[in-house]
Amino acid sequence: MADYDVIIIGGGPGGYVCAIRCAQLGLKTAVVEGRETLGGTCLNVGCIPSKALLHASHMLHEAQHNFAAMGLKGKTQSVDWKQMLTYKQETIDQNTAGVSFLLKKNKVDHIKGWGKITAKGEVTVGSDKHTAKNIVIATGSEPSALKGVEVDEKVVVTSTGALELNKVPKTLAVIGAGVIGLELGSVYARLGSDVTVIEFLDHITPGMDSETAKVLQRTLKKQGLKFILNAAVQSVEASKTKAKLTYEDRKKNEIHTMDADVVLVATGRRPFTDNLGFTDLGGEMTERGQVKTDAHWKTNIDGIYAIGDVIEGPMLAHKAEDEGMGVAEVLAGNHGHVNYGVIPGVIYTTPEVASVGKTEEQLKEEGVDYKIGKFSFKGNGRAKAVHQGDGFVKILADKTTDRILGCHLIGPSAGDLIHEICVAMEFGASAQDVAMTCHAHPTFSEAMREAALACGGGAIHA
Repeated sequence: MADYDVIIIGGGPGGYVCAIRCAQLGLKTAVVEGRETLGGTCLNVGCIPSKALLHASHMLHEAQHNFAAMGLKGKTQSVDWKQMLTYKQETIDQNTAGVSFLLKKNKVDHIKGWGKITAKGEVTVGSDKHTAKNIVIATGSEPSALKGVEVDEKVVVTSTGALELNKVPKTLAVIGAGVIGLELGSVYARLGSDVTVIEFLDHITPGMDSETAKVLQRTLKKQGLKFILNAAVQSVEASKTKAKLTYEDRKKNEIHTMDADVVLVATGRRPFTDNLGFTDLGGEMTERGQVKTDAHWKTNIDGIYAIGDVIEGPMLAHKAEDEGMGVAEVLAGNHGHVNYGVIPGVIYTTPEVASVGKTEEQLKEEGVDYKIGKFSFKGNGRAKAVHQGDGFVKILADKTTDRILGCHLIGPSAGDLIHEICVAMEFGASAQDVAMTCHAHPTFSEAMREAALACGGGAIHA
């Protein structure tokens, strides 16, 4: 008899959600986690702490730029960095404690230590061996290395070190204009750092709707961020307190250098499979170092499954959670399903950026005949009242059937607003379906309805 029905290696969003769902479906379940706390990268050194700092720095920006106009006057706010880090840590602690409580509530065993698959149906943690009918790999990802750049997490940092700096740097160089680089860059820009973002490509946020990306870059420039595009970083030389960054201008083939107090390496993430033991047993990997799975998250080894950042697809916590629930259903003998065409993406800058479905570029490439419904937040009463009238909503719909194919928006609460379109797309709704749905006034969500109306007879407030 096996010790468990399921052992999940990794206690991040994918792993702990999978564990809870497995337990709810009657499976005896354990989670193996190497960190001291549950929640993975997301809760400990990723999504949650970065959102705490984004919120705090946004409040500072509001106090400095908008409070006086609203009649709120008084002592100018200053930054107590030590207290801000304390607030961030308290946020982490509350969330990780919550996950621990949920596992206990659902009678999931938490095995502390680094897990290694040492045989089919066997996971070794330290000197202890645990057996299971099925194993789920949910080991997540880690920051990608960059050739010529050595990270010390003090002067040259990844996102992990950027959340633990001992002081706010005067100058910050960010390598990579993706989600992580822009979010953390905007935090420090609001706190007073001189931030320069260096990107290899000729545009920011690769894969995003290009019109939205251009508006985001323009907005962040207004907030003080500088951008050097088409730049290939050659090296970073760090001393105890400074770093010298060398990059090549790819257009002019010229070499340039710049100094910075801190350099943030935000060039993406890679699957974390170190010492997992999966390949030792003959487990198949993709060319990009991901665990190879079929449509039901099953690997080539019977009884071993994988989910989240460690497999193909966008490295998003909510994608991992969906896969965790999906594989739990499969292991319980049910049908697990994830609609990969309706997974939203969000950038938590101010304004926020959100998207779901196809971009215009993808639709053009696929030869789809589409139409656009667009609405500016300048026409939204609620947005103007709170000094957040910048940005727009863009809905893409099939020109013939009116079925919604994608949505891209930049504006207030974009990360929450996008889910109206996610639900609509999940049900195969048309733009007219959204347009005919009553939206409360005054809310930011009215902009979604206006964009849907613009796909038909026209928006009202445009």
